[in-house]
Amino acid sequence: MAETTVAEVMAELAALEDPKMRAVNEKHGDDHGVNLGKLRALAKRLKTQQDLARELWQTDDTAARLLAMLISRPKAFERDELDVMVRQARTPKVHDWLVNYVVKKNPHSEELRLAWSADPDPVVASAGWALTTERVAKKPEGLDLAGLLDVIEVEMKAAPDRLQWAMNHCLAQIGIEHAEHRARAIDIGERLEVLKDYPTPPNCTSPFAPIWITEMVRRQQEK
Repeated sequence: MAETTVAEVMAELAALEDPKMRAVNEKHGDDHGVNLGKLRALAKRLKTQQDLARELWQTDDTAARLLAMLISRPKAFERDELDVMVRQARTPKVHDWLVNYVVKKNPHSEELRLAWSADPDPVVASAGWALTTERVAKKPEGLDLAGLLDVIEVEMKAAPDRLQWAMNHCLAQIGIEHAEHRARAIDIGERLEVLKDYPTPPNCTSPFAPIWITEMVRRQQEK
């Protein structure tokens, strides 16, 4: 089978562009108009192509970068390569997919978690916190949960949006997964009131940590 070129892929992405969808996505800071279901279908057809993924990333096009992560081989990226990529990820969706679909599956994820959490760039730091939240849920051994709560208590209220969101998720995850820290996590959430008034659609759980923790624990206990 002949290798797919970047030009061919970009032409396909241009054909999938929907101006109405772009208008909706741009309200969330994502500058693309491609239906994600159709993007996933294209990725499924292309299968894993690491070289093509790297080339698509270099286009700086949001839809191309999202596709790049779906056809990449997460373990094939070098540590420094991922560090550059997280700083290049301009839009929330690209940043989110990079962390969740690539970095979490990469052997350098723990090293990057530690480096990024201390980064002065709040968006890079939010990636570090997202990786910490993953460990809180799946591999908490060795984490200083009380220390994380100390940092959240001092820094979350004044943190920029994306960093604040990531810290809040970590706070909620500690409260949900670790009963011994639950009361303190809820107390921090109640005092800081971060995302307390966040508009939440019906049948969705509020991201306000005390409500989020209480609801998820209730569901766990019902199982």
